[in-house]
Amino acid sequence: MRRVMSAAVVAVAATVVSAGAAQFTSQASDEDVRTLVGHLELERYKATIEGLTHFGDRREGTDRNRRAVDWIQQQLESYGCPTARLTYDPENPTGAPPAPPRAAAPRPQRAPTEQRTPAGTPEDPFRRGAGGKGFGGPTGVNRDPMRQPDEALRALNEEPIIPGPVDQVYCTKTGTTRPGEMYIIGAHMDGIGYGAAANDDGSGTAIVMELARILNAPGVTTDVSIRFALWNGEEGGLKGARAYVAQRQALQGTPDEPRWLGMMQHDMMMFDHGMPNPDGTLPPRQRREADVNVEFQETSKFASQAQQLAWFFRNANEKFATDYPATVGNHMQSTDSVPFMDIVPAISLRENERRDHIGYGWDPNWHQPTDVMSTYSDDDFRLGLNAAQTTLAAIAQLAGAKIRK
Repeated sequence: MRRVMSAAVVAVAATVVSAGAAQFTSQASDEDVRTLVGHLELERYKATIEGLTHFGDRREGTDRNRRAVDWIQQQLESYGCPTARLTYDPENPTGAPPAPPRAAAPRPQRAPTEQRTPAGTPEDPFRRGAGGKGFGGPTGVNRDPMRQPDEALRALNEEPIIPGPVDQVYCTKTGTTRPGEMYIIGAHMDGIGYGAAANDDGSGTAIVMELARILNAPGVTTDVSIRFALWNGEEGGLKGARAYVAQRQALQGTPDEPRWLGMMQHDMMMFDHGMPNPDGTLPPRQRREADVNVEFQETSKFASQAQQLAWFFRNANEKFATDYPATVGNHMQSTDSVPFMDIVPAISLRENERRDHIGYGWDPNWHQPTDVMSTYSDDDFRLGLNAAQTTLAAIAQLAGAKIRK
């Protein structure tokens, strides 16, 4: 199943990495990295996602969300990873004074002679994709609980939002030789849509939790520190990540907040069935060309360094992942790495390109009642596992992971 990259592509990747600053280089032996990656197991990855789905869609501000935060913290502590919480106001996550209201911009008027082809006509069978190329499918957030056929899950997801502060949890592995420097690995644990948020973002949360388990195992050390963050409130506007930046950016260099070296986000990791058909449907199985998308934002202040970091992850995938390759894209958006991208090199790992694929309906389960475990096959889960292999291999190299013999 794994696609072999051409010698020309590998040469270009190596050139891009070597042409930049030598900031992102391997500090670990291939033997140790391969051993750590070998500790990732498909069934354990699936079990962690399933554990998260027991709390329904985990919508921010609900009791089911609070119970999920407690469960995540218990799991992290059982791995030997010391935890902490960050509390924020969901109405004002950054604590900044509200901006003055702005007058609405006037809507442009269409010329009387301009014609638009209605969706559904033979000329435009369904919604077109990015740039008017190919085909797309419908997107949106399901707000009707009755579309969830599972009565128990429907009842769980109808728990009301409770006003008040919201918690999110993280844990930290302290480095042995450079504890005052830190990589941040994140995913958001909340979801919406009256499903079980298995893919969005149970799949990413499980990656972060599995990496925390493996890298905190007895005998495993890293030169620098690693923080494993499970953001809350992503679906309401990246609230948890924005709150973290607002509360902790200025603390960098203190014992409780090592200096940030890079941030890696994981958001929707499993479903890559390809472009929708002209009628909006998608193939039922993972496509052969499925890959792990590693994205940076070309307009960020750290775009050059973030691109180097993305290529480092792509090369880690080439060397240590098992089934699916990785590609690099330059349009990172709408994910929890965005609040970090002008402060530190930041990247995001996804199942598809966020702007050009997911935003045009390549995942019909996005924010829908169908985002439950039974929707996905082992091929889907294995794509998420390959993303975990990619990040674990990359961070083990960057952080100088070692296994005591």
